[in-house]
Amino acid sequence: MFYCIVNPASKSGHSKEIYKLFESKCKEKGIRYQVIFTKGPGHAMHTVNRLTSKDVPDDKKPFNIIVMGGDGTLNEVISGIEDFENVRLGVIPLGSGNDFVRDLGFQKKTEDLIDTILKGEVVRRLDIGNVHYNNMTKTFSRLHDERISSDRKFDVSCGIGFDAAVCEEALSSGTKNFLNKIGLGKLTYGSIAVRQIINSIKTGCDIETDNGQRIHYDHLIFAAAMIHHYEGGGFNFAPDAVLDDGMFDLITGGDMSLFQIFTTLPLAFLGKHYGKKGIHHIRAKEIRIKTEMPLWVHTDGEVLLKSNDITLTCLKQKIALLS
Repeated sequence: MFYCIVNPASKSGHSKEIYKLFESKCKEKGIRYQVIFTKGPGHAMHTVNRLTSKDVPDDKKPFNIIVMGGDGTLNEVISGIEDFENVRLGVIPLGSGNDFVRDLGFQKKTEDLIDTILKGEVVRRLDIGNVHYNNMTKTFSRLHDERISSDRKFDVSCGIGFDAAVCEEALSSGTKNFLNKIGLGKLTYGSIAVRQIINSIKTGCDIETDNGQRIHYDHLIFAAAMIHHYEGGGFNFAPDAVLDDGMFDLITGGDMSLFQIFTTLPLAFLGKHYGKKGIHHIRAKEIRIKTEMPLWVHTDGEVLLKSNDITLTCLKQKIALLS
């Protein structure tokens, strides 16, 4: 059985065409399948949590789950998985950013990708991360629902500060949805970033890792724990990241003038920002980030709440991929 989680709003609303191709492939190969179309924020996560419950009988395992959507839909699916040991995941990227697949070398033809997934063979195992909100504020984004927990999984990156604030504005203002509809979704983050840089409130920050490394900023700009190379629709924040080694690449920036920010951050698109003034890069399995005031936190571009104290843990090779 293949469970297919489809975001009907992805790919500017054309995801149904991809699903129909998947459906025809399943019928052609005699493969059983079930499709679930997401109905809004949180639906994919809670659906997958129910499907992958550890209480499900053994004869219903393993769970083959296919995600048709963008990084946000994939984040919900990852966050909803309860029984990771029995989940095999296929990903068909249909988002505007698709940072998860940029460094995975997926087949370019969707038809070929579907064929690979339907073989049901695990082709690789990748790390995922967990963020624990040591302090959860009462400031929530539009994605908040009453079932929000103090932990959230992520598969690409988790960030606090500037990058999360850009994501929150993109989601809450509707800019992303509008640009997606006219085929310009990739412009979402760049069009908001300049305003956020100028208007963002800088705050003090202390960062400590499990291996004893420490960073202090009087004025934090951002801190991003990266599993993959890219975030924000193609910014190469972690060009040396290894996807299955159980380690984060933590990229931080702070104590920089506006001139330094505007001349350094564009270099991140090319992965050329390491070594610049105010930028730090360290590797660790666990990271604690404390800020003087609550800031937005994002997981794979999805923003739930503000916090001033988070702990990030890298879970080595936690997810098995069919693609």
